[in-house]
Amino acid sequence: MKIRMKLSYKFFLAFLLTFVALTISMIATMQFYAYREFSKYVRTMEMLRLDEIATVLDREYRTNHGWEQLKDNIARWQYLLRPLHPQFDFKGPHPVPPDLLVFKPKLPHPKKEVQGLKKHAPSDNRPVNDALKNGPPYPPFIIEHRLTLFDAQKQPVVGPAVSAADHTLKEIAVDGNVVGWLGLKREERLSHPLNLAFIREQSNAFYTIGAIMLLLASVVAFFMSRHLLAPIQQLAAGTRALSSLRFDTRIDAQTGDELGQLVSDFNMMLKTLERYEHMRKQWISDISHELRTPLSILQGEIEAIQDGIRKADRQVLESLHSEVLYLNRIVTNLHDLSMADSGAFPLKRQPVNPLKVLAETLNRFRNRFSQEQITVREDLKTDQGIVLRTDPTRLEQLFSNLFENVLRYADKPGVFTIRQAGDTTNLELYFEDSGPGVPEQALEYLFDRLYRVDFSRTRAKGGSGLGLAICKAIVEAHDGKIAAYNVSSGGLGIHIVIPIVQGSQSTERTKE
Repeated sequence: MKIRMKLSYKFFLAFLLTFVALTISMIATMQFYAYREFSKYVRTMEMLRLDEIATVLDREYRTNHGWEQLKDNIARWQYLLRPLHPQFDFKGPHPVPPDLLVFKPKLPHPKKEVQGLKKHAPSDNRPVNDALKNGPPYPPFIIEHRLTLFDAQKQPVVGPAVSAADHTLKEIAVDGNVVGWLGLKREERLSHPLNLAFIREQSNAFYTIGAIMLLLASVVAFFMSRHLLAPIQQLAAGTRALSSLRFDTRIDAQTGDELGQLVSDFNMMLKTLERYEHMRKQWISDISHELRTPLSILQGEIEAIQDGIRKADRQVLESLHSEVLYLNRIVTNLHDLSMADSGAFPLKRQPVNPLKVLAETLNRFRNRFSQEQITVREDLKTDQGIVLRTDPTRLEQLFSNLFENVLRYADKPGVFTIRQAGDTTNLELYFEDSGPGVPEQALEYLFDRLYRVDFSRTRAKGGSGLGLAICKAIVEAHDGKIAAYNVSSGGLGIHIVIPIVQGSQSTERTKE
């Protein structure tokens, strides 16, 4: 079963989930590095305390000339650690538990510390309990339960450990000789309540920051999804307008990204469709007009014969025949254009020299050009051996349509120039008359179907407006290009470019 969800919700959830994943990853990374760096800091501070304790044990070793007085003597071991304890504030006869006390650490001055030790330290023959009976016991040092004293051979002297394994060792040297090792048991995780409380506070801070970031991410995801969805909604509205044939619809592209480019392309498509819709309507109107005229003539002639107004003599029959030929030519041209649009333009390809086809077609039109007082000037090199694999009938149709166009619309008397250009890869042909030309804005529409320039391209001169459209279809069927331009002398020029490389290769393969 498909889950239907609006695109705005999908965008919002996509952005939100991305922000959530990034936030969780960031918090986890920050916690990891905060815990690791704080653990390093705690280890560093512990090692500094080991230096202080090693100094006290050095003096203890010098005083007693060994570790015998300290061997398994927990009370004296705690006494030796007593000056290094933080100073706590007590209320009442019994100390408050260490994890609940607020203490003020006071690091003793080294000289005062030594004086205090000399003043309060018991003698070798004095019981330790007598030295401690005048005051309450100090709370345990924060690393006391992890400290162990080892002799020079790393055998335990006093402390909870039975071996030096898993301990960080600090040597105790007297006169340059190592006499013992102070070991601190390594811990995988922090265990002291103060350290854990600090880590909890940092974690709470990270969670608070993460919650704020998620809230801001939700706001950003909401507005970003709306921003991204706006052009899509406009495109949806434009599509609905397109389905209703409202081709004049346009969408405002407010961004310069890919969506903005898509909106611009959509507007261009609407503009093109609007143009083709206008052309379609104009084409239907023009076709109706083109067909209505000869049909009206045929109908009038036949009705005149039926009513006995005119006799069915040779002249009337020739008039009827010419109109039928005109209708047949229009239908044939329309059929060819429809085949070209569908990509099935009929071409019976064979090796052909296009310049010879042009020369032969021109020879058939010379008398008509002479009758219309149009001088033909040609510059063709038919002996170059240019060969195309093409349909000679279509080439003849192409050149004939161009010649008919000149005969209908060029001024009389006039000059018609045909010249050849190009290289071994392209055949270029120029057809230029002596006038009149066409307006610049009309040049790009000359090859549209049924298009005429009103002041010079009229049906009174016998044109249907399909000749140049057929020329364009034939040239493009040969992968060529055709364009119109105004000649500097005031006439109209047609430029045709047809590639000959592929045709020559095809011919060579055929010969082989």
